[in-house]
Amino acid sequence: MGRVVLGWLEELGAGTLLLLRVLGALARFRWEGRETLRQMDRAGVESIPLVLLTGTFSGMVLAFQTARQLLAMGAEGFVGGLVAVSMAREAAPVFTAVTVAGRVGAGFAAELGTMKVTEQVDALEVMATDPVEYLVLPRVTALVGMLPVLVLLANAVGGLGGYVVAVLAGVPGSMYLSSVREFLDFTDVLKGLGKAAAFGAATGLVACTKGLRASGGAEGVGRATTGSVVTAIVLLLVLNYFLDLLLF
Repeated sequence: MGRVVLGWLEELGAGTLLLLRVLGALARFRWEGRETLRQMDRAGVESIPLVLLTGTFSGMVLAFQTARQLLAMGAEGFVGGLVAVSMAREAAPVFTAVTVAGRVGAGFAAELGTMKVTEQVDALEVMATDPVEYLVLPRVTALVGMLPVLVLLANAVGGLGGYVVAVLAGVPGSMYLSSVREFLDFTDVLKGLGKAAAFGAATGLVACTKGLRASGGAEGVGRATTGSVVTAIVLLLVLNYFLDLLLF
């Protein structure tokens, strides 16, 4: 038990140190623009199909459950608003972040882990290239920049999927849309995007920390990749709770 706690504290310290180095690189305007764009394409554009799929079904499930309960109580006028607010505040940011942590975060951890165990990271340092500036900063900023865009897409397709399911369940389409306009505030969407940016930073830092601490060959890279996904998802859920307390 004590060894596990010490391991967690060591990971927390390494992640905090990496965060400070990333902030230092940002303050010095050490920006690898081309590498950042490449990572944005990888983290954002290549994630679109998966995010569209998860976003659509998230909205459909919310609409199905909400419509079934509220139609029984004769309160179908609230269905659209509840689905839209739930998607903007919770479902779209959280499900999108978890999806990206599993697809992109795992990829980052595996890639950096492989570079670490094959001593490519050490070679960069020998050539006077800071691995944080060249490897970590582009990946973290790519996730911070692209996750809000993906959440916007998830909101759009989730709302569309929710509309279709609600109408099929018996909620009049005009009533659904009227409820969305009445209950969904623009600040709900903005705060959801703010949460997404924070989730992107957390996912990127966890993935890069795990990758750069990998050791033990291919087995160590596998452990780093698995640990990155598990740690990122747990951290996202904890962070989501505290951000909700702060924002809503």
